[in-house]
Amino acid sequence: MVIRILVAASECVPFAKTGGLADVVGALPKGFAKYRHQVRLMLPFYRQVRTTVKGVRDLGEPLRIPMGDHEEMGRLLAGMLDYTIPVYFVDHPRYFDREFLYRTSEGDYPDNAERFIFFCRAVLEGCKAVNFRPDIIHVHDWQTGLIPAYLKTLYRIDAFFNRTASVFTIHNIAYQGVFPKDTLFLAGFGWHEFNPDRLEYYGQMNCLKAGIVYADRVTTVSPTYAEQIQGSPAEGRGMEGVLRTRSHELTGILNGVDSDLWNPATDPYLPAHFTKRDLKGKTLCKTALQRRAQLKVGNKPLIGMVSRLDPQKGFDLVAEVLEQLMDTGAQLCILGTGDRIYHELLTKSAKAYPGQLSVTLSYDDPLAHLIYAGSDYFLMPSRFEPCGLGQMISMRYGSVPVVHQTGGLADTVAPFRPATGQGTGFLFQEPTGAALLVCLRQALAVYPDRILWNRLVTNGMSTDVSWNRAIRQYLELYQEVLLSQSPDGR
Repeated sequence: MVIRILVAASECVPFAKTGGLADVVGALPKGFAKYRHQVRLMLPFYRQVRTTVKGVRDLGEPLRIPMGDHEEMGRLLAGMLDYTIPVYFVDHPRYFDREFLYRTSEGDYPDNAERFIFFCRAVLEGCKAVNFRPDIIHVHDWQTGLIPAYLKTLYRIDAFFNRTASVFTIHNIAYQGVFPKDTLFLAGFGWHEFNPDRLEYYGQMNCLKAGIVYADRVTTVSPTYAEQIQGSPAEGRGMEGVLRTRSHELTGILNGVDSDLWNPATDPYLPAHFTKRDLKGKTLCKTALQRRAQLKVGNKPLIGMVSRLDPQKGFDLVAEVLEQLMDTGAQLCILGTGDRIYHELLTKSAKAYPGQLSVTLSYDDPLAHLIYAGSDYFLMPSRFEPCGLGQMISMRYGSVPVVHQTGGLADTVAPFRPATGQGTGFLFQEPTGAALLVCLRQALAVYPDRILWNRLVTNGMSTDVSWNRAIRQYLELYQEVLLSQSPDGR
């Protein structure tokens, strides 16, 4: 059965990105297309798309979008993903022609509710404008959470969507799109939708909750995270009760990584290539990384981090044990940006440990690739991590992950057992500096044993972290949804 799939999201590689959501949204359509399904993608036309993406054309299709007591005019543009998949961009300069996607350093844009209400309705009107009748609309995170709600309410009797089902994916439950209750009217909903079983959340409107409540199926990005967010308020961020009511329709599907983009045998950013059968190139990459990062060249164990610098990513734990980690003699190379307190702390620490600690406070894609390839260990002490891509990329590049046992990190990293030689990395259970330090020392103890070390590296590089499994699981889920809605399959 050929499925007509529309993927709608607020960001997507290579067009616009702030985090892992963009990588997922960029990978899914390509995976679906390989199975010969009809796939379309719809995104906002941000400034960074306008200024960097070539070949985008105006379709000449105006979009008249109701917004409370007035209409906003937008337009639809078209481009291509991977040269084969049609992408439609929703253009409205006042909403999307901005330096950043969601926020500045001062905080969220104050009109984010208006911006993404407009986008959600424009997605549905855009389908009609280009005459693409989706069987499935797959939406992602709070910015598109109202689309399932619209399909079940305002568009319920619209014949164009009478066979359209929705799937909503939660990438990070910490971000929910919570706005004042009068946002309800801007979005076009009536008071009957504003109750605890639907859109209301402690007197406000919650866009993530809308996706959870109204979508035909809900997914998240790892099986462990799916369990965790139904547990305590600390994990579920207030959504745990709502999620438990849909537990039989909530599925954790583990993300993958782009095997073409992240491939140490072909990566154009690397000074030398390597495979699990021939690791000589990795040694050359380590030397190149040490020189680039101004670390002392030699055979000291080298730990890499490519991360946002904030407490969610465990940088408070790193700060707590940094001095003891430096006492082990290991080198540490950090790339990322984030909270000012960590910028200042790490900059000061790098001066205190020249040749041993390197800190680059920016996003540098070539350096990121070199860190994955040149490091011996990859550190991800995240307090919570819905899925995580870094640990999977690091295994592919022969860098051994050291991670907190949570979310997708727990699902993807198998504890290494020296006695059997099985496993792919090292995990610590409690999110404390003491537990992290113990785990790091255990990991570093394996490094001198070259036979055991090479077994560990090879284990990681042999792990399938591609998108193949996830793509099949999503397609199976789509078919289940469509079959449940129609006994004859359509």
